[in-house]
Amino acid sequence: MAKIEDFKNNVSSAWCPGCSNFSILTAVKNAFVKLDIRPQDIVIVSGIGQAGKLPHYINCNVFNGLHGRTLPVATAIKAVNPKLTVIAVAGDGDMYGEGGNHLLHAFRRNPDITVIVHNNGVYALTKGQASPTTELGIKTKLQFDGVIEEPMNPLVLAIAMNCSFVARGFAGDLDFLSELITLGIRYKGFSLIDIIQPCLTFGVHQVPWYKDKVYRLTKEYNPNDRDAAFKKAGENKEKIPTGILYVNNKPIFPDIDYNLEQKPVLDKAVLKELLKTFE
Repeated sequence: MAKIEDFKNNVSSAWCPGCSNFSILTAVKNAFVKLDIRPQDIVIVSGIGQAGKLPHYINCNVFNGLHGRTLPVATAIKAVNPKLTVIAVAGDGDMYGEGGNHLLHAFRRNPDITVIVHNNGVYALTKGQASPTTELGIKTKLQFDGVIEEPMNPLVLAIAMNCSFVARGFAGDLDFLSELITLGIRYKGFSLIDIIQPCLTFGVHQVPWYKDKVYRLTKEYNPNDRDAAFKKAGENKEKIPTGILYVNNKPIFPDIDYNLEQKPVLDKAVLKELLKTFE
């Protein structure tokens, strides 16, 4: 049985003290324990940014690549070895800005990977410039007169692209967030979990502001109702819903039952022999 200690390592954190990224890190580890996954069976792919540091603080396989390029790598890893649990971690700038084109095609292809987005509405690593999800009128160190570009709503986009699993969590609601991550990993298909993650240093809104607005979707809500999902995804001002907004079943990329028979492209013995040719 997996234990939380299995996923701890000795890497010192570079996050600000009190950062809500720590809650997301704990939620991810708790999800791994609930799912009883071994560290060696997990790969977390990240790019650049404060969110991209998360896999550094977990004992598991890690691929840390370029800004905005997490999804091609994550998709390739899952395609080559479908037995692995593959997770992509990114900030809102990394995933919705630089990585936006890859995100659109991941919605289309539907690889069986889980995407966890730390959405704080700013580029925190570079000291608080506006990101794709920054609200209109917000003033930053770069947008002196306020943001004039329409903010992106990633959940509306995901539903429009018929993403197989669309959810929103809140870093201030640890148990519920861990449950959402658990369900997202367990779901067969592309899972997008957008997490409200207040930036204590450069963010516009702090935790109390969100706690007054965030609420959980009830059991009466039907995530298979696409029209209802669009309406809930559009609620982001007076009230902000969290939970599973939309799910659907569609073919997974690649069709591992047909193409790969759920086996790695290269098993360990074959790979070992292949590597000998380079000695």
